[in-house]
Amino acid sequence: MLARLQTFITLGGLLLAALWALTCWRMGCPAWGLGGAAIIVGGYAAVLGLEFTLLRLGHGDDPTPKASPAQLLRAWWGEVRAAPRAFCWRQPFMSHRWPDHLPAGAQGRRGLLLVHGFVCNRGLWNPWLRRLTAQGVPLVAVNLEPVFGSIDDYISIIEEGVRKLEDSTGVAPVVVCHSMGGLALRRWWVERGEDARVHHAVTLGTPHHGTWLARFALTRNAQQMRRASRWLLALASTEPSGRAARFTCFYSHCDNIVFPPATATLAGADNRHLPGVAHVQMVDCPEPWQTVQQLLRVPAAT
Repeated sequence: MLARLQTFITLGGLLLAALWALTCWRMGCPAWGLGGAAIIVGGYAAVLGLEFTLLRLGHGDDPTPKASPAQLLRAWWGEVRAAPRAFCWRQPFMSHRWPDHLPAGAQGRRGLLLVHGFVCNRGLWNPWLRRLTAQGVPLVAVNLEPVFGSIDDYISIIEEGVRKLEDSTGVAPVVVCHSMGGLALRRWWVERGEDARVHHAVTLGTPHHGTWLARFALTRNAQQMRRASRWLLALASTEPSGRAARFTCFYSHCDNIVFPPATATLAGADNRHLPGVAHVQMVDCPEPWQTVQQLLRVPAAT
């Protein structure tokens, strides 16, 4: 569903920009045509700029060091480049380019489950999928649907992904989650999972304590990500003590979606700051990748 929606938006935007430019050209106003087309195609950069402005203003008394203007500018430019790669190419057109990889002879090997976030699909992970498949790592990347439903709806999807890896490898997988995906994992873990079913969880920009931006949310899953929402409080109250120690949480003071920054951390987890890195940009950062590579090398018997 999401791939079709993003395909429509991407192609529709390009078509609209082309029609505008052509119409203005025929009217003898090429400058208006080029300017309007640029706004249609690149207007998302202004929206990102607004997000970074709100991030800066909403930092408050958050214990994370406040990002400098230079860091925010670099992160904005990084997100300007990362967002169209994800939302206009990988997800709408390439979400099935790299299928799940469950090779024969995977018994005893550590597998990996990839869980995307809000308004994303498995295509977000394509660079990871390509490299992991080349390494022969057993892996599953899920699609969380319905796209705008409750996070509770994703329990069965994550259960299916975990079971595939358990059946294929016989050992608990590593799970990597971006953004809302980390909340979906925590919800599944409360409902279906014993601690031993996940070797370790890595979250990238997950709003563990909600995000300021979600106050403007209209969809059910986004409303659940409001700070101090009933859903988040209920989730935290049902989690066993000590489970956070099984998490590594990457967060950033330049995360334009999940802020204030410390909302992406968990007390008791291995919380790691990524200075100057924006929200979607986190997926392509080397630090989480290197951490996951280390976790995959841990012998299954330990």
